[in-house]
Amino acid sequence: MRETIAQALKNALKAQDKLRISTLRLVNAAIQDRDISNRGTGKDPVNDDDILQILAKMVKQREESAKAFEDGNRLELAQQERDEIEIIREFLPRQMDEDAVRKAVTDAIAETGAAGLRDMGRVMALLKERYTGQMDFTRASALVKASLQ
Repeated sequence: MRETIAQALKNALKAQDKLRISTLRLVNAAIQDRDISNRGTGKDPVNDDDILQILAKMVKQREESAKAFEDGNRLELAQQERDEIEIIREFLPRQMDEDAVRKAVTDAIAETGAAGLRDMGRVMALLKERYTGQMDFTRASALVKASLQ
């Protein structure tokens, strides 16, 4: 993943695509930040799964920012956030559609043997392990909660 992002940054620099350059530099900075914090706590360096989590978090932050900008009637800033989301999503696996998320939730509940809300953590842990970067876990959490009630 690091090499893919680095190569994309090089290509953006050659093409002089300012938005893409700044977005990819932000991605690299977030990865380096996680590397540094892991070093401080004695954890392993960031791997591809960690990078997927970082990218998913960055997309979520930008979605929230775009919504806030729209609510504040700052449409040009909201559009910039959406453009950054598109660039970041290029490095994430394709997002699962609603039916696939429902099936994954149903399968995870069956596999963990979850019977009630107190088992929700185990189900969500399994989903995050298998589908990092592929599903919106806020939506999945709501589906799990509804299924376990």
